[in-house]
Amino acid sequence: MMRTGFALVLALALAAPSVARAAEEYEPRLTLDVPAAGPRTVALTLDACSGATDLRVLDALIADNVPATVFVTRRWLMGNGEAFARIRARPDLFEIENHGDRHVPAITDAPAMFGIPTAGSLEAVRREVEGGARAIETATGARPRWYRDATARYSRDALAAIRADGYRIAGFSLNGDMGASLPAATVARRIAGARHGDVIIAHMNQPKRAAGAGVVEGVRALKAQGTRFVRLNDLPATERDGAPTPGGAGWPRAVAARPAPKLPVGAPRPGPPVAPSMAPVTPR
Repeated sequence: MMRTGFALVLALALAAPSVARAAEEYEPRLTLDVPAAGPRTVALTLDACSGATDLRVLDALIADNVPATVFVTRRWLMGNGEAFARIRARPDLFEIENHGDRHVPAITDAPAMFGIPTAGSLEAVRREVEGGARAIETATGARPRWYRDATARYSRDALAAIRADGYRIAGFSLNGDMGASLPAATVARRIAGARHGDVIIAHMNQPKRAAGAGVVEGVRALKAQGTRFVRLNDLPATERDGAPTPGGAGWPRAVAARPAPKLPVGAPRPGPPVAPSMAPVTPR
């Protein structure tokens, strides 16, 4: 049955006059609300889109006791029961959140994003969100609070509908692996350079790509520097949708050069800044 928030937004959308307009998508930003003093604190978020499990990443997080928020799709859950059981066995480390039913972008005004077919309508967005939520609730007994769609891009009406249904949008402030497309050394440098309050996005479903090794190296570098890792529900966080980008554009804000980080007093200094990669992005 359609949930109340989606029903209201869908009804308003259907009632509005049809006006042709260029597609515009949003890439929400999310940062932790952290005090200026204290250790550098970051949230590691990992997408399990579909396919397999990168055990390099999962094994390292468990061995090193690093907390993370894992965004899973129903498709991934169906094919990775053993890995999911290991995640569920460590509630002290892992928070499980919603990445959708079939890994479909929550976009209604463009046919594809990064080569992935989009939902195309608010009703399809609703099915994608609710399908993922039901799968997680069935597997864990708890309903997810956060939603991140495929590609982390959204149309404005989809953002409104998802929030109206009670979800927070899991954006990010540091793209660690650009859809698991970057070399290991680049991923490691990007993650190791995380700033106080960053929400890092990376992937744990591409075991055959080099990026996973970089995730492990970068996380271990942060831990060696005394960084504190938290899950999204551990601290308050601020969402910002930012300015829209033309439908189908790349990741301009994610790869933009960043100013030197302002770390809290006494926090370890990160390594040298990372030059952003402008290489074509493999679809997530």
